[in-house]
Amino acid sequence: MTTTTYLGETMPAPKLTPIHHPVPDLIAPFRCDIGEGPLWNPDTRKLLWVDIPPGIIYSYDPSDGALGWHSAGAPTGGMTLQDDGSLLLFQDGCVSVLDPAGGRREVLSNVCPGNDRFNDVIADPEGRVFAGAMGGAGRLFCIDTDGAVHEVLSGLGIPNGMGFTPDLSQFYFIDTVQRSIYIFDYDRATGAISRQRVFARLDDREGFPDGMTVDADGFVWVAVWFGGRLKRFAPNGSLDREVQFPSPQISCPTFGGDDFGDLYVTSANSSAADVLMGADYVPRVPRGGDTFRVRVDGLRGRPEFRSRIRFRQR
Repeated sequence: MTTTTYLGETMPAPKLTPIHHPVPDLIAPFRCDIGEGPLWNPDTRKLLWVDIPPGIIYSYDPSDGALGWHSAGAPTGGMTLQDDGSLLLFQDGCVSVLDPAGGRREVLSNVCPGNDRFNDVIADPEGRVFAGAMGGAGRLFCIDTDGAVHEVLSGLGIPNGMGFTPDLSQFYFIDTVQRSIYIFDYDRATGAISRQRVFARLDDREGFPDGMTVDADGFVWVAVWFGGRLKRFAPNGSLDREVQFPSPQISCPTFGGDDFGDLYVTSANSSAADVLMGADYVPRVPRGGDTFRVRVDGLRGRPEFRSRIRFRQR
């Protein structure tokens, strides 16, 4: 019998809700090495995402299908939209601001010594940023609105997707190596997280959880690297439904569009994570790297919070 694990309990997996929707639309056939961090910019009405190793930021305009790109100058794990319209880039140990005109300014350096680079990031309701750092012993940092940096978690495998419950009382966090989506109590006033427990865990045969987003109804969408799918978990941690993709290395989802009814999903072509699957792993080709859009009737997302960090001039 198939089982699922949530909130520390193993139970029979519920019957999945069938989804009737078209095959995901291919919107950007770029074959990114590691396509990640999709972010809808409501100011420009464009989707943004990164190809992490070369530090390229791509854009997609759904009004006419136009694609664009900009070099961020360094490997870039993720980004947030600042309240002034600039982008905050989390790179190979540094943090930079990219203004709307394309100018880049480094505002923090040597933030995560002992790690290779930042990975997934998210702004919280107060404008702080939670940022995972990978390579070596993975860590999770919180950067306050005054630019102060605090280590929140350490000893992680690969820190990855994050999100908040709709009532903003709890915080989700994925450790890919542990195949686990964790949930914490979250204090909006201080940014503190506490009382860590398992929200859901993927089976060894399913692949690895990567990026995630939370929809307007509080359901958690998780990209499954090596699994070629999104898994949607109910607020109690039970598996609710799945959406299949043609690329096996799905990396991260986000909602966008004027009504936040479009689900955008990135993927990756890199072989860097093959070591997690062991020597007997035979990859499915093509691996991925393209970016997709799918619309599921009746489902809506929420706009991401904006970061509001003020850095001293350097």
